[in-house]
Amino acid sequence: MQWYEQLYVGEKIGKKADKIRWKIEHNAGTFQVYLLTLSVHPDSLIDIIPAVELMQKGYPRRELYVIGMERGREDAMELAARIVSEVYHKTGAFDVRDYLLNQKEAETI
Repeated sequence: MQWYEQLYVGEKIGKKADKIRWKIEHNAGTFQVYLLTLSVHPDSLIDIIPAVELMQKGYPRRELYVIGMERGREDAMELAARIVSEVYHKTGAFDVRDYLLNQKEAETI
């Protein structure tokens, strides 16, 4: 699992983001927390995954690229909409994956 350096954090998570991230990485309970990830499906933009699902041994964590987190499903959907809207306003397109990954590369140059 990889984490986006400029992680989008919802208002309900706020300053607890580092603590929640640690819990997720160490399989501790994180109920009502949803992760926003770049979709592994080519026809989708963002997947919203309940963090508690990651506690399952067989969950394919390795493929996940986490770009955001929020508490509550409805708020997670609003955060996903905010991300997509931001990408559209900056690029005129909906290619969230390309935008975020290229932004990451531009920061390392």
